[in-house]
Amino acid sequence: MRVIELNKLSKEERNRLLKRPAIDMDKTSEIVRPILADIKSRGSAAVNEYARKLDKYENESLIVSDQEYEEAEQILSDKTKQAIETAAENISAFHEKQLPNGYEVETKPGVKCRREFRAIENVGLYIPGGTAVLPSTVLMLGIPARIAGCKRVIACSPSKGELHPAVLYAAKIAGINEYYKVGGAQAIAMMAYGTDKNKKVDKIFGPGNQYVTAAKTLVSIDHEGCQIDMPAGPSEVLVIADDQANPAFVASDLLSQAEHGIDSQVVLVTTSHGLVQNVLEAIELQTTELPRKEYVKECLKSSFALVVNNIDEAIHFSNEYAPEHLILNFPDADEVVDRITNAGSVFVGPYTPESAGDYASGTNHSLPTYGYAKSVGGVSVEMFMKGMTVQSISREGLENISDAIIELAETEELKAHANAVRVRFK
Repeated sequence: MRVIELNKLSKEERNRLLKRPAIDMDKTSEIVRPILADIKSRGSAAVNEYARKLDKYENESLIVSDQEYEEAEQILSDKTKQAIETAAENISAFHEKQLPNGYEVETKPGVKCRREFRAIENVGLYIPGGTAVLPSTVLMLGIPARIAGCKRVIACSPSKGELHPAVLYAAKIAGINEYYKVGGAQAIAMMAYGTDKNKKVDKIFGPGNQYVTAAKTLVSIDHEGCQIDMPAGPSEVLVIADDQANPAFVASDLLSQAEHGIDSQVVLVTTSHGLVQNVLEAIELQTTELPRKEYVKECLKSSFALVVNNIDEAIHFSNEYAPEHLILNFPDADEVVDRITNAGSVFVGPYTPESAGDYASGTNHSLPTYGYAKSVGGVSVEMFMKGMTVQSISREGLENISDAIIELAETEELKAHANAVRVRFK
């Protein structure tokens, strides 16, 4: 992990720190595009072929059966089931508050305008499963979809034959009963275009590797495809801490993100040289006990600790970086939250680890990465819905706004628009 002093950096060097590692989307898209086109053309036969070729899938049917759901519940320990249920309760409690409320405004007497919300009817969830089992992601996507009122929710995960029982139990808790054992670009194509065996969806949610991300991007610009939640890159965390922070706490937060994969982004911003050294020692000590230490070691090679003069500089850098996860570990951290403008999710205080948000505090862990926190928020109930406006105008109301309508229509040389008002008063 590199140690860098902010006041010794040139403007160009500082800008380089803000950038994420480049992903060759052109090359990735070249690989993904033929898969999408083939599945779009040949349907389920092509999906099955790619599942066998790329996922090494060994069974006949791709869809999870009722029996598999039942067996998963029987196999899973009571302790794991309780953990999933606790997380689901908290996620539900937090997300139920997100249901948007409609409103009505009478802009002029007799002119009533209102906004209403409707659930997206068909949604698809992509649940990664390459290097880790992720029942938490099933909950984070499935529960908001259920709360929003989506009529049909399907999910896809890569598998060689069976999905982990924790994933299937989480799916049951979230209300997902259409689950396919297929991953990668082939799963995205199956959901986006539909096949002879499954109906297409209207929007796809969920993180994935560079091939999944490329596939999501491509189907979102295809008029026969569907919308997506957001672009998603490697997971990332930025920790702001001072000399009063516990080095073991900071190290554990950095490592919990580093173990996601070698391309995860891990950043420490601190006012203390001493803390950096203590954190590096704690990282070395804690890494020895981690089963995914190879991922951690590779990730830390491209990670850095940035030493700044004060917390103000740290906040400014963080807002420029726009991290997926931001941890504030210094006294009175809650008082500066209103100054945080760009972050996917903020974790305040020494006893608020990023893993709490990943699993069971209640907030969503499907968040913008790669700097997209500057323009988009994490997954929410509203993302599974769309707003719709309704207007109801009386004769008196139309009279009250007719002059404005006619004048603007004729200014734009759209006479039929103006006539649509005039004809009602002839």
